[in-house]
Amino acid sequence: MKRATLLAVLLGMFVGVAFAADSKFTAVYTFTCNGNPNLRSGGCPDGGRPVSIIIGSDGNFYGAAQVSMEGISEPNGGTVFSLTRNGTQKVLHTFTPGPNKNYPDGNIPGPLTEGPDGKIYGQTLFGGIDNCSGYCGDGVLYRVNRDGKDFQVIHEYCSQANCADGQYPGALVVGNDGNIYGTTQGGGTGGTCVGFGCGTLFRVTPSTGAYEVLVNFTSTNGGVPSNLIVGSDGTFWGFSIGTTDVSVFHYTEATNALQSFPVSFPLIDGDLPSAPIMMTFGSNGSLYGLYGIYAIDGVGVFEVNTDGSNLQLFPFYTSSPGRGTPQTMLLASDGNFWVADENGINGDNYGDIVTLSPVDGSLIQTFDSFSTTSPLGTFPTTLIQAPDGVLVGSTIQYGKAPAKQFGDGTVFTLNAGLPSK
Repeated sequence: MKRATLLAVLLGMFVGVAFAADSKFTAVYTFTCNGNPNLRSGGCPDGGRPVSIIIGSDGNFYGAAQVSMEGISEPNGGTVFSLTRNGTQKVLHTFTPGPNKNYPDGNIPGPLTEGPDGKIYGQTLFGGIDNCSGYCGDGVLYRVNRDGKDFQVIHEYCSQANCADGQYPGALVVGNDGNIYGTTQGGGTGGTCVGFGCGTLFRVTPSTGAYEVLVNFTSTNGGVPSNLIVGSDGTFWGFSIGTTDVSVFHYTEATNALQSFPVSFPLIDGDLPSAPIMMTFGSNGSLYGLYGIYAIDGVGVFEVNTDGSNLQLFPFYTSSPGRGTPQTMLLASDGNFWVADENGINGDNYGDIVTLSPVDGSLIQTFDSFSTTSPLGTFPTTLIQAPDGVLVGSTIQYGKAPAKQFGDGTVFTLNAGLPSK
């Protein structure tokens, strides 16, 4: 969802920025597609464009690759895969068109999580049922064993009238009670914000696979919700964006209580910022995220208390003319924020990994090793940290490939010397 943004924070130019060497990176696995590398058109048997990486309880990587073919105007399919640290990859599930070409098991997978039952849970952007009233094919929620067995569609979104069960799902998280939780950015019964509603907060019970909507967001309780993050006490936090305001919301699963705290983001010409792009907790307990300004290149860090007070907007860390397109933000074991920026902060258009200060949002260092000829590929999107301190990420195009094939993204590691988690 695009929204107009804030209009006044000075662009920051920071000195002493370090650019890291390629030797810190390792391309663990490259997704390859069959066909002419110049045309970049052909089938991708293992999937292409990996957009989600998690570390399973067994120490292996698990992820989702968005497409099964390149070179068509509307990419479809995708895979769920496992990957060892030494680069052994296995396809756990492939999303196929089905006899009616409607992708009944889902189409274009997104972020994953591992449930307390050891199964991999995920959602797709499209696919599923095609016989409901209103908007259909709005994705599915599924699970699969870590060995690829017993793939199961748990829920098909927009399967109820007017998408009362939710529409446009986000990422999934695990609660202290052993259940799976998530939000949708449309649907529900809370009034019209996007599509049929303002979104929902839902729960999945792993033991039964039951799907239940717990909260219907409305324009009066904050608006459309972001993905959930889990606080130190196991309760859930997020941002919600309404027509005229932004709020922090807090959900407690034990009491099914939702609290909403308005945040005084300034309005420019009556519009809200594009912030918050994403959100994470800092070591001081405050919430942090990234914001942009409509029609002005740049991205900056903001900080706010959990009750919505004491908002601070730090200057842009990007340098003109690069805008930056951040996709993942995490608090790493060195106490700094690490961001996977898909298009790069300096206008190189191939992406980079940057380190940001939680004190003032300034740029500490840039890892600028992505290109069409790099083994890492281009456009980093995912970034997580392994228990040993090594960062793990993915790119969604290019990478080294054999003759008559082309790379369609990689999984890589970045050993930046960070302490263990």
